[in-house]
Amino acid sequence: MKEVMTEDNKAKKQKMFIEDEDEGSESLWWSMPDPVLIKVFALLEPKDILSASATCRRWYEVANDTILWKHQFQQHFSTDPSIPLKPGASSWKDEYARLTSRIPFVQTERLQGHAHQVLHVSFSHNGEMFATCSKDGYVIIWNSDHPCTERYSHNMKQFSWKYTQYSQFNQSDTLLLVSGVHFGAPHSTSGEIVVFTVGGDYSHLRCRVRNRPYDIFGTWFSDQYLISGELHWLAHLVSTSVLWLNKANQEVDSEHVPIMNQLYKFYNRNASSVRAIMMAKCPWLDETNDPLAEEPSSADNEDVDMKQNSPAIDSVDGGSAGNPLSHITSVRHSVEQNSSNDAMASTSRHRQTKSTDDISIYFADEYRRRFNGDNCPLDYEEEGDDVEVDDVAEAVEEYDDMENSIPKYLIFSTGSKTYTPHQIGIKRINHVTFPKKLDPGPSLKERVAARKERNQMRDPDPDWNNYESVSDRFDKIDKVIDLHGHIIGMALSPDHRYLYVNTRPWPQDYVISNPLEPPPIAQEIDIHVIDLMTLKRVGNMLRAHKAYTPSNECFFIFLDVCDDYVASGAEDMHAYLWDRYYGISLAKYKHTDVVNSVAFNPKDSQMLVTTSDDYSIKIWRSRAVAKKLKIDMTNNDEAFDLKLNTTAS
Repeated sequence: MKEVMTEDNKAKKQKMFIEDEDEGSESLWWSMPDPVLIKVFALLEPKDILSASATCRRWYEVANDTILWKHQFQQHFSTDPSIPLKPGASSWKDEYARLTSRIPFVQTERLQGHAHQVLHVSFSHNGEMFATCSKDGYVIIWNSDHPCTERYSHNMKQFSWKYTQYSQFNQSDTLLLVSGVHFGAPHSTSGEIVVFTVGGDYSHLRCRVRNRPYDIFGTWFSDQYLISGELHWLAHLVSTSVLWLNKANQEVDSEHVPIMNQLYKFYNRNASSVRAIMMAKCPWLDETNDPLAEEPSSADNEDVDMKQNSPAIDSVDGGSAGNPLSHITSVRHSVEQNSSNDAMASTSRHRQTKSTDDISIYFADEYRRRFNGDNCPLDYEEEGDDVEVDDVAEAVEEYDDMENSIPKYLIFSTGSKTYTPHQIGIKRINHVTFPKKLDPGPSLKERVAARKERNQMRDPDPDWNNYESVSDRFDKIDKVIDLHGHIIGMALSPDHRYLYVNTRPWPQDYVISNPLEPPPIAQEIDIHVIDLMTLKRVGNMLRAHKAYTPSNECFFIFLDVCDDYVASGAEDMHAYLWDRYYGISLAKYKHTDVVNSVAFNPKDSQMLVTTSDDYSIKIWRSRAVAKKLKIDMTNNDEAFDLKLNTTAS
């Protein structure tokens, strides 16, 4: 769609306006009422409306009529007529232009830096770099400017890693957290987290942290501290997930200076565990606005059950595709394929009422009222912004290491009914301290005496299966939201207000009799939207994209959220794009194998990166940007516009 006229055309149009002043009054078109003329224009294609707008002043005004472009927008994008113009948008015409020319759509680069499946991609907060992880054991950091070039590369197989699986930049973009999987026994769940410096002319290893199971991934707690995990089995199907707070720099001058400290210890049952941890900064949280302090309503009874929080099971790399979860185990291969096929045909109660072609996101009215409108105040300063690598040490001294001034939520996937993650766990983080000196603890003589005393008293071992009797030994999960399906990916909106979750739902009226045999999961991936201010689900999108692996081999399909859009990978060899506010599907992006991960440039929503099992990394930019970069868009059929029925060409 042509938006900007050349100087010559502007001059011609102005001349037409002047001539129209003298002759337009005798024209039948000039005497035609506006409503009739608008109806005539509504029959035209948008490009023809723009051409007609250059005819005269009257047509120019009609061609920019709000009602006309609202009709064009709703007709082409099939939006609900009751949805108003997005708050902050200048006009329906501009929204039409945004969704046609300013969404990521043109494949501008195809990077071949990895020699195996590419599992994950993440951007720096300043948008200048992105990192990719792969089954070839490498993590590569790329420059995001066109054309994208390799900046740093690290081979993690030198540390006995099987592959890299996840990465995350710290807030100041001076450090990169990389999570990976160790080589080991077939059922090993051992993993590790490393931190690299990024910036300047080189990148070097800063610290290494144990992480088990490896699908905890790890996350930044603050600019200089990260969270890792460790799983301990207590009894059959019962374990505890311990989360550790770690310094990002473990080169200390004294053996008495601590480098890690226990943060939380959660109880797990039915072979489930804490996975995929992330941090959300929640400046709206205070004593007067705390959804965790409210009594759950009857509608949320299924979501809140503190007695059911659960842990993990040892597992194996369960297939050649994607990034398998650590709970996959060979003992589950006995699950009958027939039951899986039957369940694939079953759908949720929502699915039964919607068309198979309907892949829009459906939001509650509350979401639309608050999105970009009366949102909570978010005018806080991010700690550690714009810190140069050479100034890291000085910056650490200048601000609170723990960033306790900003309330936070710890968010993770977990479960209570089976080993597959089906619940979102939320823990509010209060003031956190990190010890300055190690506690030397009791001496050897004191420990021996204490052991003799315990043996004499012959205290019975705790009954770990009875949560009530041991609950005082564990931290409480503040909120649990059950999504009744296998959680395969999570992402936060840029303001950390909304949590988007990829799930593969279980059949309606499912029954779990054995925690090691979860219900078969649907082939369709649903996206759920959770408002972290109210801790309520405010939207969902059903059957939008596909995944085919069974329950015991299901792996992560990462999604990402920017201010305007939501994107996700899929196992059908495509990535997908939706508009956040209108909930409409906009485009899909072609690969030749499973698309594992997607990421928007946080400083440029017109740039999207997708990674795939086909070993490739594809860079997608908008038509407007591609035109500025003078990129040839002919014969570019890698992207498909789901609303306008066109390809990138």
